[in-house]
Amino acid sequence: MATRLYVGNLPYSVSESELRRLFSQAGTVESVTMPLDRQTGRPRGFAFVQMTTDAEANTAIQMFNGYVLDGRPLRVNVAQEREMRGGGGYGSRAG
Repeated sequence: MATRLYVGNLPYSVSESELRRLFSQAGTVESVTMPLDRQTGRPRGFAFVQMTTDAEANTAIQMFNGYVLDGRPLRVNVAQEREMRGGGGYGSRAG
């Protein structure tokens, strides 16, 4: 089963292909996603890397958590599922 990793504290200059190349040292990378800031279109400083197996994900965590990339120590851990947040701001107002 594939495991999705959170990779934080990324330098803004890093690309998806560079991350894929780095994490492939730990195993097979299924995907790399780097969310962009909606206002500026620039990277937000974190990414999600999906590894093929739990063992490869654990290897990647051991290899790259604290790994210094362009002067910044990476934070790598298993990504947590995002909690559901409130709706679109259309609450009912009692009058």
